[in-house]
Order: sequence, then C-alpha cells, then structure tokens
Amino acid sequence: MRREGFSGELWSAAESVYRSILAHPFLTGLADGTLDVDSFRFYVVEDVYYLTEFARALSIIASKAPRDEWIVAFNRDAIGSLEAERALHESYFEEFGLSEAELRTRPPAPTTLAYTSYLLSTAQARPFGEALSAVLPCYWIYAEVGKVLLAKGSPNRLFQRWIETYGSEAYEETVVTVLDIMDKVARDEGHPSRESMRRHYVTTSRYEWMFWDMAYRQETWPV
Repeated sequence: MRREGFSGELWSAAESVYRSILAHPFLTGLADGTLDVDSFRFYVVEDVYYLTEFARALSIIASKAPRDEWIVAFNRDAIGSLEAERALHESYFEEFGLSEAELRTRPPAPTTLAYTSYLLSTAQARPFGEALSAVLPCYWIYAEVGKVLLAKGSPNRLFQRWIETYGSEAYEETVVTVLDIMDKVARDEGHPSRESMRRHYVTTSRYEWMFWDMAYRQETWPV
C-alpha cells in the first residue's frame, strides 16, 4: 500500500522499523514454521490484553472525531477488534488449554503495559489527529506483514490461521479507510500537529517491533 500524501510521509519515517519487523525471528519463524509454539502462545495471551485496551483507545478516538462517519468507523473498529479477533483467539485457547480465568488474572508483560498505556494516554490527552497517528501502525503494519507472510505461507496450521486473518482483503479495506482519514485530517492540521503526529507514529511503530520481540522472548518482569 504505497501512499502519497501525509500517510506516505509517515510510512517513510518508520520504514526502517517495518524492515526490522519483517526480519524479526518471531515473524520469520511464523512463515517457516520454526517459531517456538510457547512464544506464539505467549503472544496470543498478551494480544488479548492489548486488543481490549486498543478497543478502548479507538472508542476515545471515535468520541473526538470531527465527522459523523468517522465516529461510526472507529466505534465499528473498536467492536470488531473485540469480536472478530477475540473469536480467532478463542480457537487458540482450545489449542493451548487456556482458561478465561487465567487470562483475567495474569498481569500483562512490561512491553504490553507500556504500549497500551501510551495508546490510551495519547488518545485521552491529545487531539484527534495525534491520537489517530498513534493507533495507525497497529492497523497498517499488521496489514503489510500479513500480505508478506500470506505470500510465503506457513507449514504450521496455527500460524497460517493468524497469517490469513491479517493478509485478507477485508482487513486491507479497513486499513485503507483509516489511511484515507489520516490524510484528510493531516490536510486540516497545522505544522506543529503534523510533527507530533509523525512522532507518535514512529513511537508506536517501534512498540510494534517491541511487542513481537517481547513475545519471542516471553518477557517477564525483571523484579
């Protein structure tokens, strides 16, 4: 999804981060099937916490949206992130023998807590455009990663199921809608706000790399 306009500038600002994500052993392991299943299990559990907080951030962003159709779009995505992706994870819960009680009582890993806290604080404290730029990498990077991995495929059926979710045309359509909104917002924002949007986008792109790295290492609190 090569883009013109401000979204294209954002992609260029963090493209080196995206390249590092593609080269990370968590993702290369998804494609060739060599990823430790325990690392994938760790990722699934952490992602449940992340998705819930991501949905909260989207709901806050929807409340700040200056257009009615954008209010609808982000509230719809908030619901979708809880329904569609939680349904996918529930199928993994059966595979891994996870219980709802275990998920509710387990504290998030340090990176998960830091990333979601950044999203929520930005959504709450900053204007609509800045809040949108902070959640954009989660949309866009997952779509790009999904397409790359879908072209490769995975011999592991659990990994392939995940790849097919984010490599789908339906998911790409959702991402294109958000990118179009980002470009429209940027045209209405002043230079200082655009710089802040760029900073948020690069920061959360780095958090995306950190999230996969956290899962690969099965990160725990050091003390």
